[in-house]
Amino acid sequence: MSTGRQHRKTEGRGRRYDSIVDVIGDTPCIKVNYLAPENVHIYVKAEFFNPAASVKDRLAISIIEEAERRGELSPGHTVVEATSGNTGIGLAMVCAAKGYRLVVTMADSFSIERRQLMRMLGAKVILTPRSERAVGMYKKAVELAEMNGWFLARQFETADNALIHENTTGREIVTDFDGSRLDYFVTGYGTGGTVAGVSRVLRAERPDTRIVLSEPANAELLGSGASQDRRPDGGPASTHPAWQPHLIQGWTPDFIPAVLQDAVDANAYDDLVPVSGPDGVHWATELAQREGILTGISGGATFAVARQIAEKAEAGTVILCMLPDTGERYISSPLFENIESEMSAEEIEISKSTATAQMPGS
Repeated sequence: MSTGRQHRKTEGRGRRYDSIVDVIGDTPCIKVNYLAPENVHIYVKAEFFNPAASVKDRLAISIIEEAERRGELSPGHTVVEATSGNTGIGLAMVCAAKGYRLVVTMADSFSIERRQLMRMLGAKVILTPRSERAVGMYKKAVELAEMNGWFLARQFETADNALIHENTTGREIVTDFDGSRLDYFVTGYGTGGTVAGVSRVLRAERPDTRIVLSEPANAELLGSGASQDRRPDGGPASTHPAWQPHLIQGWTPDFIPAVLQDAVDANAYDDLVPVSGPDGVHWATELAQREGILTGISGGATFAVARQIAEKAEAGTVILCMLPDTGERYISSPLFENIESEMSAEEIEISKSTATAQMPGS
C-alpha cells in the first residue's frame, strides 16, 4: 500500500496517439488493500481504464479490424449488432473513430444511460421488447443485417472475440504477474470471450493458475447442464431453459453463446461458481466506498467470488479478478438505488455546523 509520503510525479508516456482506438487495452492490475483477508492478495484488472470504459472495447476493435483485414468492411459500410450495452458502446466508439455507421439492437430492460452513451457516440439504437429477451434483440440484428446488407458483428459467435483476449488480455496478465504467484483468475461471462481467450494463454504459460468462471445464481445456464438450441450458423434458436431475469447486466444472456460453448468444450475453466445479484451490488458498493474503485454490478459479482475464494485460501494466495466496466454505467440500476441525490440528515447536520451558504429549508 502506498504511504503517500512521496510527491507524485508524471513525465508522460513518451508517445502520442493517432486515434482513440490506439489506447484500447493495457489496463492495470490493482491491489485491493482493505477488502482482502489478511495475508491473501486480491488484485482487480480494471477494464474501465479502456477509452469507452469497459472490457468490450477490446472486442469491438478486434471485430472491426479483423473484418477490415478480411475485406468484409470498407469505408461507407454499416455495422449492426445486438448488445446489452457495453459492446455497443465500444463499437460506437470504434465506428466513430473509423468512419462507419453503427446500428444497435438492445432490449429495453438495460440501463438508460447505455443507450444514451451509444447515441452520443453516433450510433442508432433500436429497442426491442424486454419480454423477448436477448434472443429477441439478436434476431432483430440478424434481420436488419440480412435486409440491408449490413455487416453483422456477431460478437456471440465470432472467433475474433476470444482472439483479442488471447492476444491482449491474457498476455497482459502473464506479463504483470511475471515472477509472482497467480493462484486464481476469476471472471464472469457475457459472450465468453474473456475466459476463452485468457485461458489459452494461462493454460500454456501459467498452468498453476486455477481459472474460476462465475454466473448468476438464479440463471445457471452452464451449471444446469442443459444444452442450447442453435441455428445452423451457431446463433441461439431459443431462450435457454435455465435462464431467469437477473441483476447482473452484461453477464449471461438468455442463451449460451457459441464462443462460450467453445470455451466449455476446451475445458477453459476449472471451477464454476454461482453468485447472486445482490452480492454483486453489495461488493461493488464496498469496492467504491472502501477502495475507491468504481465498478458495476458485474465487477462486484466477480469480486464476490474472489472474496469467497480468499476466505478459504492459504496465506500468500494471489487472486486476480476481472472488473468489466465502470459503475457510472449503472446509475439508473439497483446499484445506485440507495444513493441519494439530496442531502442526508447527517449531511444537513454537517452543513449546519457553520453559518454560511445554507440551503433553503435545511
